[in-house]
Amino acid sequence: MTKIPGARPPDPSELVRASDRISFLYVERAVIHRADNAITVTDERGTVHVPSAQLACVLFGPGCRVTHHAMMLLADSGTTAVWVGENGVRFYASGRGLSRSSRLLEAQATLVTNERKRLSVARTMYEMRFPNEDVSRLSMQQLRGREGARIRALYREESKRTGVPWFGRSYKHDDFDASDDVNKALSAANTALYGVVHSVVVAMGCSPGLGFVHTGGDRAFVHDVADLYKAECTIPVAFDVVASAVTDVPAHCRRMMRDRVFEMHLLDRVVKDIRRLLLGDTEASSEIEDEWRDLMLLWDGSTRVVAGGTNYAAADYDAGTGEEAPW
Repeated sequence: MTKIPGARPPDPSELVRASDRISFLYVERAVIHRADNAITVTDERGTVHVPSAQLACVLFGPGCRVTHHAMMLLADSGTTAVWVGENGVRFYASGRGLSRSSRLLEAQATLVTNERKRLSVARTMYEMRFPNEDVSRLSMQQLRGREGARIRALYREESKRTGVPWFGRSYKHDDFDASDDVNKALSAANTALYGVVHSVVVAMGCSPGLGFVHTGGDRAFVHDVADLYKAECTIPVAFDVVASAVTDVPAHCRRMMRDRVFEMHLLDRVVKDIRRLLLGDTEASSEIEDEWRDLMLLWDGSTRVVAGGTNYAAADYDAGTGEEAPW
C-alpha cells in the first residue's frame, strides 16, 4: 500500500478538549497558511504563528485567503473555521468539530421534536439565565414576555451604570454603520459570542440548527445557548466599550470579549450547560461513551445496534432474533 504523504492526523483523543481551549481568533485581510503544526497569519506587518489545536474557532473576515494545508490542519485539530463578514457581523460557513459520537445529537433531536420536552428545555434555559424564578407552569408566550422585561431592565441598568445613553436595540443587517455606537458594540460582541458558542456546539457533535426557543434558522441552537450568557457577557462589555470612548468599537469589543470569555471560563460552562440541557443533570456529569472514537454502527431496530463495516448478506442467521435469515 502506498504511504499517504504528510504528517499523520492526530487522533481526536489526543486533542485539547473543547472546554480547555482559547476562545477565538479573528483574522481579516491576511493570508493564512500552515507551518508544521501551526497556522501562519501573514499581512503587511509580518507573520504570526498560531497553535491551531489550542483554538476553539477562527473567525475569517474579509480579505482572507486560506490555503488548503491550513484548512487541513484546522480540520485535523478540531478547530472550527467560521467565515464572517465585515466587522464579523455576518455568518457564511463553518467546519467540522471534535466529537465523533452522535449521542448528544440524537438526544437533541428527541427533545426538540417532542412539544412537552421542548418546552421543558426552554424553561430550564430561562431558569439558567434568571435564577430564583418559578417558571414550571409558564407557556412559551409567557417565557418570552418575562425575558423581554428582564432584558429591557438590564439595558437600562447598564446605561445607568456606565452613563451611556440607551434608546433601544436597533441595527440593520445590511448596514452596520447605521447604528449608534452602543448598538454597534452589541452586534460585534454578540458575533464573537456566537462564534465561540458555535465552535462548542459543533465540537460536541450537536446540530447548530435544532433550537428550542429559536427556530427556522441554521444557527437556532447557537442563539439559544448564546442567550444564556449575554446578561453577564456581551451586554456589559458593549456598554463598557462605548463608555471608554474608543475609536474602533468593533475591534475593542473583540479584545474585551476575549478577556471576558477567559474570565468567565465560558467554554467550560458552555460544554457543561449543553450537556445538562440535552442529557439532564444525572447523565451530564458522566463522559459520553465513544465520544472520541471513530465508530460507525448500524441500527438494528428498537434500541439495538450492530457493528458497521460488515456484509450481513454473508450471515446465515439474524443476530438480533436468532432466526434464519430470509436469504
